[in-house]
Amino acid sequence: MTFARLLLRPEFVFLLLAVLLGIGAAGAYWISRATVLTIAVAPKDGTEPALIQAYAEALAKRHKEVRLKILSFDDVRDSAAALRAGRADLAVVRPDIDLPDNGLTLAILRDQAMIIASPEPSGLTRFPDLDRKRLAILAHRDADQALIKAMLEHYGLTLLDGDPGGALPPRHVALVEMTEADLPKAFATRRVDAVVSVIAPTAPTAQRIVGIVQAASRTRKVAFVDVENTDAIIARLPRLQSVTMPAETFGGSPKVPGEDVHTIGASYRLMARANLSRSIAADVTQHLFELRSGMANATVAADYMQAPSYDTTAAATSARLPIHPGAIDFFEREQQGFIERYETWIYLVAFLGGGIGSAVAWIGQRLSRLRRERIEEATDRLLEIRQEAQGRADPARLEGLAREIDDLAGEIAKHALERPTEARTLSAASIALDAARSTVKRALATGHHAADPPGSAGRTPSTEAAAAG
Repeated sequence: MTFARLLLRPEFVFLLLAVLLGIGAAGAYWISRATVLTIAVAPKDGTEPALIQAYAEALAKRHKEVRLKILSFDDVRDSAAALRAGRADLAVVRPDIDLPDNGLTLAILRDQAMIIASPEPSGLTRFPDLDRKRLAILAHRDADQALIKAMLEHYGLTLLDGDPGGALPPRHVALVEMTEADLPKAFATRRVDAVVSVIAPTAPTAQRIVGIVQAASRTRKVAFVDVENTDAIIARLPRLQSVTMPAETFGGSPKVPGEDVHTIGASYRLMARANLSRSIAADVTQHLFELRSGMANATVAADYMQAPSYDTTAAATSARLPIHPGAIDFFEREQQGFIERYETWIYLVAFLGGGIGSAVAWIGQRLSRLRRERIEEATDRLLEIRQEAQGRADPARLEGLAREIDDLAGEIAKHALERPTEARTLSAASIALDAARSTVKRALATGHHAADPPGSAGRTPSTEAAAAG
């Protein structure tokens, strides 16, 4: 069977349709299936692991088009390295510690401020006042210590990790690690002069720490170290940020603090690799904030999330800590719909589908014409046979023409059965077939009569028998 005939068989058409439907179903599944993103999470003793776990569970519970695969790390340097190396699509990053060169911000998970508080009579309100002082720290993280050290060095102070005992050298500050339970006694015995913490001011832990300092003050007032010129520090350390703690952040009677306190802080950010699709980045950001209320039931860290601030889109994408264009699409309510998101594929499929359809139609027309031409050729041959038979008296040749007529009849029938053929073409072939057969039949009859011997015409069997007698 030729390839052309194979294309015309109904089985082949059904198979082709089934393949096309299968391809369409596979494409629809590919478009609708959930996108699995790998997210690197750190630090293990922070609030971020619980927050991301709650986010992942909320995505699965709500059957969103995004799913998260969590990679846990001990330190934010490791999570940043995972994003930089391409082992993660998303990562919890603290930019002042390690900023991946391929990371763009989706959201701020937690804004932290460096809080240095002491009972008010201490008079510690400026960084230079910390000279030869001991600072208590409750959670000793390398990232927090690096920030404290950078700030002290800006004011010409040297940080000592641990209490060396005795009087401290000039221009030195000691960092004393202790638990929250030991802090009241440390203030009572003057083991420490102040407490330092890098934390969200509204966090319950921050509220408790300041409450302990307030209890250690005879006047129940708290002194906070204020950073006088945050702009100069940020210009020197651009990955930090200015933080203002409003008056009464820690209480209103008495006011704690009594007035706004300016300090420096850092942020834990959810970052995505720069080449992550804008639509996927927008979906991740949208779901993060849409599911916040449900996530807050699992962890209070969900309440600290916020969108990064920016004035214009240009400022957002060109900032020192740039924002992912997909996140900007969500914040600006310019997310792409289904058509915009897949318009390239839709146009491509439409173009290819139109091209394939045209090609199939052309092939069908071509095969139909070939089929019609073959029947027309058979019809022409039948007419030629009829003409040839009219002038023939050779029985052997006429028998050959009769067999050829039968072959042509079978060929015409076969072509007509394979595919519907125009009625006009079949009608002409049928007329030519009848005419050829009739002509050959008459020619054969005439040839047989011409072959009888002279005088045998009109003789009957009875007369022949009488003559023989």
